[in-house]
Amino acid sequence: MVEQQPEPTRQRPPSEPAASEPAVRPAPHDDAGTAGLAATVDRLSTEIHALWEDREARVLVELAEGVLVERLNCAPAEAARQLRTLASDARMPLPELAADIINQAASDATASAVAEARTAQAATPGTGRTAEEPAGKAAGPRREGPALRLRTAEAAAILAGDDTQALARGLLDRALRPLGATAAAVWSAAPDGSLTLAGEAGFGPAEAARWRYVPPGLGTPAQQAIAEDRTLWINESGDLPPPTIGGGSGGTRAVVPAQVGGQRVGVLEVHWPGPHPGLALQRQLDALAQLCALSLSDHGVESGSPPGGAAAWLVGLLDGLLDSAALLRPLRDRDGRITDFMIEHTNTRFTDPAGRPRGSLTGLPLLEAYPLFAAEGGLFERIKRVHSTGAPYRSRSTVLRFPGSAAPPAVVTAVGLARFGDVVLLSWRLPEGDTRLAELLGHAQRLSRIGAFEENLTTGEISWTEQLSALYGLEPGAAPVPLHQLSGHAHPDDTGAVRRFLRSVLHQRKESAITFRLRRADGVVRHLRVVAEPLCDASGLLVAVRGAYQDISPHRWTEVALAATRDRLAGAEQQAAERHRLTRQLQRAIMPPTEHPVYRPGLRVAVRYRPAEEDQRVGGDWYDAVELPDGRVLLTVGDIAGHGIAAATGMVVLRNALRGLAVTGAGPGRLLSWLNTVACCLSEQVTATVVCGLFDPAARTLRWANAGHVPPILVSRGKAEALTPPDGVLLGAVAAASYEETQHELRRHDILLVYTDGLIERRDSGIDQALGQLLAAAGRPVDDLENYLDDLLSCDIADTDDDTCLIAVQPT
Repeated sequence: MVEQQPEPTRQRPPSEPAASEPAVRPAPHDDAGTAGLAATVDRLSTEIHALWEDREARVLVELAEGVLVERLNCAPAEAARQLRTLASDARMPLPELAADIINQAASDATASAVAEARTAQAATPGTGRTAEEPAGKAAGPRREGPALRLRTAEAAAILAGDDTQALARGLLDRALRPLGATAAAVWSAAPDGSLTLAGEAGFGPAEAARWRYVPPGLGTPAQQAIAEDRTLWINESGDLPPPTIGGGSGGTRAVVPAQVGGQRVGVLEVHWPGPHPGLALQRQLDALAQLCALSLSDHGVESGSPPGGAAAWLVGLLDGLLDSAALLRPLRDRDGRITDFMIEHTNTRFTDPAGRPRGSLTGLPLLEAYPLFAAEGGLFERIKRVHSTGAPYRSRSTVLRFPGSAAPPAVVTAVGLARFGDVVLLSWRLPEGDTRLAELLGHAQRLSRIGAFEENLTTGEISWTEQLSALYGLEPGAAPVPLHQLSGHAHPDDTGAVRRFLRSVLHQRKESAITFRLRRADGVVRHLRVVAEPLCDASGLLVAVRGAYQDISPHRWTEVALAATRDRLAGAEQQAAERHRLTRQLQRAIMPPTEHPVYRPGLRVAVRYRPAEEDQRVGGDWYDAVELPDGRVLLTVGDIAGHGIAAATGMVVLRNALRGLAVTGAGPGRLLSWLNTVACCLSEQVTATVVCGLFDPAARTLRWANAGHVPPILVSRGKAEALTPPDGVLLGAVAAASYEETQHELRRHDILLVYTDGLIERRDSGIDQALGQLLAAAGRPVDDLENYLDDLLSCDIADTDDDTCLIAVQPT
């Protein structure tokens, strides 16, 4: 325990003389008396200053002795002896050692600030000052360390008690002036956002009188710091000084919010005459602001509420409200954090949506009565924020869920929150009756972009809904546009139609409607539809017009965009259809005839070509069966990569080139090698698979080569098998390629099938499985070669709807 010494009567340090004390004006001839009086004043001021320093030092020493009593488990006298022995051994002043002991024992904001300041001091060795002290400050005697400075300021706060003016002087003299500050102010914050100057030092009594009270909404730095919950550093070198005490004097200003128990109760404002490294001081300023918060909360910031309950005037205010209202008092844990709020009082109009009587809710924790308020981002977090900041909260559409069923429905509620001292006033208005219908109508008008109006032609009074003002682009409170001035706001091309509409309503007194383009003052053009009906009295005199506007701009823009899209789509479809028609005609024109392509005794040849069913799938599948001058028959099936005109024209190039090259009498391997050169050099990036065979009807032998194509099938004696293809890459893959040849001998009535992959290609299975199905179908008995090919095509082994070419050769 610190022994409290009797305090002198309101003595103040000599640096702060009382403004009310009259200045001594000695007679000019009394020089000796003046000098003596000045010396006496100086002596007394020095003694008073020394007395304050001694009291602050004694507070620190006694606090340190208390720490030693607890740590060493010894008597107070032994602790005092140990403290002095330690100071003597360490060759440190007793107050400085006491400050270090207190700092090591405490785990508060001051301890954190001291640790940061010592780290900064260690980062600038050899300077004789801490890193946060102004660099331009002249060197002097050894300065106090950060622990002694801050703990001495804490002692000054203890001695000041509820005198916040003395607190401000103590903070400036003991902690801030050594850091170069010249003035400090302590503000207390009210729930309505107003500020009261609780204490100041360095600004002067005249400036303090001007800033005794700051109304809410003025936008001072102190109000901004509370609203944003952060420290503000303000450079006052600009032309427009901030609206605050001592504003316009230049330099740098720090504005630090002061809070206790999560509630912002005031602000500490500090002024430096020049620039200052703000980040190096942040922890120290936070610690000093916490001292201010403790002092403000102790000396009556919450004096409106008596211990244990809300003030009577506040309870009376709640009972006079027409909405459901409740007073919520915070419940805190051991660390001072708010864990819940107790429902301290409910007014006589309070209605619980779950049907419980209001008396059963009084005294319950809020989250016990309404557990769904704790949902993330819900009302509980909003209540905590209002209690912390003091800023009121209002919402006309808060979604809440109240207990009463397993899945309580969501209720859209108007909610209001405000802090009064340490309690929060919660009020809500549940939707009911006409109010709910009006809200629904307002939402419907907003969603459908409809605004209603009524114009009294007798009095000239015009009533508009908020949505109609928004459609016109008018500011809230702006005068509505009379109906007879409508043509002046319409697009020039629509003024004639607007005049006819007004004539129909105002003169012919008939309900009418029109769609026109509105030119707003901000340059935006909107498409509006207005419907109006005249109102006449019993004598038939037109007295009023009422109606509604609807913004149909999105619909008109959508119609324009759809019309343009339809035009582009129709053009694209027409072009695609023309391309597909030309492709189909080109393909059919160049394909050889499918009936009796080769007339040769002892040989039957049948071909089939099945085009894709969809025009966009027209591809480059092609075949050829032609008798050469030497009596051999050229058998070719190929597949160009791709679809459309490009594939069809590529097929024409390769087919005609192969016919011309075959006249040379070269073998199939040589023919494919030459054809690969054509694909690489004489066409535009054509790639294709090809089977090229030369059949000698006299010897019934087939010499063939393959360029990456599916192998032919040989059906002999009721058994079908795929021939092993010789090596060869697809055409167009490499510039120089060679192709192997192989030879097979056919018996009489054997069938050789050469086809494209459109016959066996499937999406859901591999080509080997489909080839097995084709071999099974090809091994069936053959009566007629033409019917045989039709049967193979009707098996529907493939499902890709691609072009299909099929050639069957049978020696007889």
